[in-house]
Amino acid sequence: MEIIKTPIEGLLVIKPDVYFDQRGYFFENYNEKRFKDLGIEDCFVQDNQSFSQKGVVRGLHFQCPPFAQSKLVRVIKGTVLDVALDIRQGSPTYGQHFSVELTGDNFLQFYIPTGFAHGFVALEDDTIFSYKCGAFYNKASEASILFNDPDLNIDWKIDPSLISEKDLVGVRFQDFKSPFTL
Repeated sequence: MEIIKTPIEGLLVIKPDVYFDQRGYFFENYNEKRFKDLGIEDCFVQDNQSFSQKGVVRGLHFQCPPFAQSKLVRVIKGTVLDVALDIRQGSPTYGQHFSVELTGDNFLQFYIPTGFAHGFVALEDDTIFSYKCGAFYNKASEASILFNDPDLNIDWKIDPSLISEKDLVGVRFQDFKSPFTL
């Protein structure tokens, strides 16, 4: 397993060891001990999966403390551009984002600790996205930042075509009061 550090402290891209043979492939997508050895101490309590067509945007979502969620995300089938936005007040990268392309073929995983808003856009039809969460979903604590806020200048790589009502009314970053501090 290889850990790839990003320019934003705490965000990690994880490249698992994948073993191919005539039958197909095998890889370990999560091992609590190995992740703890790498410094990822989260206890993941919930697994989620979504199915999306090309152009679907989901995000930028987060849950407020005390229900804040860390996430370990990957794509089972298809391709997404995955985006994490630093919303930790006091962070030198506050308001900055990092994106990575996750595919069913590159096996990359993206670790997003608490204090980040998260979202993705499906770049292919029939994309299956999977994520582990470090806290249970709590509707009352969920919030979102407007995915296409011009102040954030996120390049989603394609024109999003399918967006939920919730994501269309996310708060502008300039009006956002973060509940997270570094």
